Amino acid sequence: MKLEVKSLYKSFEEKEVLHGVSFEVESGKALGLLGRNGAGKTTTIRILMDVFRANQGEVLLDGKKFQPGKVKIGYLPEERGLYPKKTVLEQMTFFARLRGMDKKSAKENADKWLRRLQIEEYAAKKLETLSKGNQQKVQLATTLVCNPDIIILDEPFSGLDPVNAQILKDVVNEQIAENKIVIFSSHQMSYVEEFCEDIAIINQGEVVLAGQLKEIKKEYGKNRLILSAENYTLSALHTKLNKEFKDLVKVAEQKKEFLVLVLCEGCTKKQVLEKLGKTDIDVELFGRYEPSLNDIFVAKVGE
Repeated sequence: MKLEVKSLYKSFEEKEVLHGVSFEVESGKALGLLGRNGAGKTTTIRILMDVFRANQGEVLLDGKKFQPGKVKIGYLPEERGLYPKKTVLEQMTFFARLRGMDKKSAKENADKWLRRLQIEEYAAKKLETLSKGNQQKVQLATTLVCNPDIIILDEPFSGLDPVNAQILKDVVNEQIAENKIVIFSSHQMSYVEEFCEDIAIINQGEVVLAGQLKEIKKEYGKNRLILSAENYTLSALHTKLNKEFKDLVKVAEQKKEFLVLVLCEGCTKKQVLEKLGKTDIDVELFGRYEPSLNDIFVAKVGE
């Protein structure tokens, strides 16, 4: 399957909040839908879920108009969306049946996901009696109970400790491997980097960057190097480079463990390495710079 979001515009009264949002995602892949708070991510998701109607634009599935009611969608919202005073199993089967499952299949699937997420002991417990992390796992189990074809996860790791986060990682990877469409929205960029081949960054209602994460990183790291030395602090190395290497590189940024350098126009990595060999700098780290997704995100949407 291929889901295409094309030129979505959405206004609330006089305020336009989406200005032509477009992206696409295919089965067996995860898309990272990113943006600052208020950027338009949730509005876009709600249009996909048919909660809101776009003023302009369209959503297509395999080239045809997307009809959410005819496709199984699993949605995990950022805010808690379950009933605190109902038991875990009761509401999981309720939501499964709302999505078209018969009573027997709903119960079987609920039991399966409770076991998979290691929370079967809480099946008869009211949701409000569970820890925040276990409530999040119940919410994920409820998202997946109908065996959805399209899975939308909004801040899925909220409240999870490292052990439970690993369980969730495994589950998400399993869904991708089962050829599901996964849309993953999070401010925790390390998780997005783990799952997502493609990203779309929304800022103030517009997609400001979209495409394959690998290629985007390659482009953002172009003409940039990293350098650290055994015998110089980063500050001292920074000063030395400014004095002796200003014809080759400029120091763009000081990270925790290395300096990020930008090659001057017409200069090469080989030239820098050759000159380093003629100085007293005892090179510890040297190579091409690959920016993190966090670096790219801040570069695109930071003030």
